[in-house]
Amino acid sequence: MSATVRPLLSAPEIHARIEALAADIRRDNPDADLHFIGVLKGSVFFMADLLRAMSGTVTMDFIAVSSYAGTKTTGEVRMLKDVDRGLQDRHVIIVEDIVDTGLTLHYLQDLLRARGTRSLRTACLLSKPSRRKVDVPVDYIGFEIEDHFVVGYGLDYDEHYRHLPYIGVLTS
Repeated sequence: MSATVRPLLSAPEIHARIEALAADIRRDNPDADLHFIGVLKGSVFFMADLLRAMSGTVTMDFIAVSSYAGTKTTGEVRMLKDVDRGLQDRHVIIVEDIVDTGLTLHYLQDLLRARGTRSLRTACLLSKPSRRKVDVPVDYIGFEIEDHFVVGYGLDYDEHYRHLPYIGVLTS
């Protein structure tokens, strides 16, 4: 690959913000048994660190959807892997790596809400509000960023760069 990565958010910045997000989530749900659903593959690092920072009872599952081809969204969301357990009457937190157009998250919120969750909230590490195509609620946002194609800390370009401990802007 001939691209380079310009650092945008350092590992210490990311980890400090995740600690704060975990505290916010628990403050808003002080006595709830929370069930986190990570959106594969990008949320894996964020979700692992977020759950390690949580106090109280938490459980987790994963869901996989796709709406991208390379660096462009297709606008169509496809289900690749569903959750393993029922969500009826559970307090659910969707964990997303990045909210871009909002199409994927809107699809997931509608899908999971229809399964009878007691409450449904969303935590994302990164948000690009300038790219929204649908108005989608996001309860917990790590960082708002400008419209750059970012990689690292779970985010990829063609399955590359996920392993980076920081988030960077992919440049050619």
